[in-house]
Amino acid sequence: MTEPFSVPVTVRGYETDVQGHLNQAVYLNYAEHARWALLHAAGISQTGLTSKGVGPVALETTIRYKRELLAGDEVEVTCAFTWGGGKTFTIEQTIRKADGTVAAEITAVGGILDLQERRLVARPDEVFKELASDPSLFGL
Repeated sequence: MTEPFSVPVTVRGYETDVQGHLNQAVYLNYAEHARWALLHAAGISQTGLTSKGVGPVALETTIRYKRELLAGDEVEVTCAFTWGGGKTFTIEQTIRKADGTVAAEITAVGGILDLQERRLVARPDEVFKELASDPSLFGL
């Protein structure tokens, strides 16, 4: 199995809370950053999506906090898609410290919204295959 796509992130001081650890909402920002970085690496832009009349949507997100992150910590945020053949897909993400310690695990369920009909498209994997220059980054 190949390694999941990942991006490096440095925890910035202004992202921390009064206890000095990464604010809970920022974990979502890191996850979103990694997902858009994967789309970009695969050759899919926001303009490309909207010109096709579609856009990604988050339907459910679960975060499991494992270890605290502090200002200055260097982390890798992974991103791996799982396709079930229906209207939705799952994205598994891990935020891992430089020493390998898992700080958080994020599971998200997403879909591709038809911007005209305001409904999920039947096969989001086909949309990604069509738009991506490298669909293998999505496991396709």
